[in-house]
Parts: sequence; C-alpha cells; structure tokens
Amino acid sequence: MDGRNATAIFTEIMGMQRAIGTAAITWQPVLSLGWIERRNIPRYEPSCYRTSHNAELLAGGGRLHIGSQQTWYQPLFFGFELAYNHQPTQALSSPYEFVSTLGWQGRRFSFQLRHISNGGLHDPNRGETMALAGLGFTL
Repeated sequence: MDGRNATAIFTEIMGMQRAIGTAAITWQPVLSLGWIERRNIPRYEPSCYRTSHNAELLAGGGRLHIGSQQTWYQPLFFGFELAYNHQPTQALSSPYEFVSTLGWQGRRFSFQLRHISNGGLHDPNRGETMALAGLGFTL
C-alpha cells in the first residue's frame, strides 16, 4: 500500500484432492490463517481505517487443479477463499474479505500470488497483493 512493503505470514491446512465428476478437474479444501504486518503511514492515522494495526485473517475455501496426477501442470492451482478479518485496516477495511490465489504446490514447496480484498463491497477497497513461498509438511 502506498509503495510500502509489509511482511505476510500464512499457515494453510489442505485436504485431499477430490475429482469433480468425470472431468480432469479436482478441487481441494483449504483452511488458512494469516497475518499481515502494519505499515504505520501517518496520513491515514486520523481515519477509522488505520495503518497502525496488523491484519489477522481466518479463511476457508478451495483450490482447483486441472489434469491427472501425472501431468506436469497438475500442481498449478487457482484458489478462492472467504475470510474473516479480525482487525479492519486501510487496505482490508471490512470484517469479510475474498482471497484469490494463483500458485504452484509441489510435494514440499509452494509458490503463490495472492490478492485479498472485499471485492468493492465496502470503501476503502485497497486490498493486499502478495507473493508467498512456503514449505509443506505431511501430518
């Protein structure tokens, strides 16, 4: 926001991939817990949507994968989640947010481009866009 970076940390729990009918498309349930660092931009502090608060999110939804397990592109996914935002901020101004993710999930590593916003249902609607890298563990 305003050209200032912030640290973002997300933890995700993913379920097993499940086929959608007979198509080569699978979906995978996902639950996310996220934290985005505050930015402290003085010009926004008089607002009720401040930048001096961290954003804490709880989200749930699913990911879509195309292709069988053997195809090279099957680890690519598009994800969509609905999120509860504990502390509204200038960038995430409502208690509900939409999370859309485009990524690659390997066996142990993941790379994601993620955007979070309220979809224009409430102003201000700046949103947060981030690049994420992750490690995977089997429980």
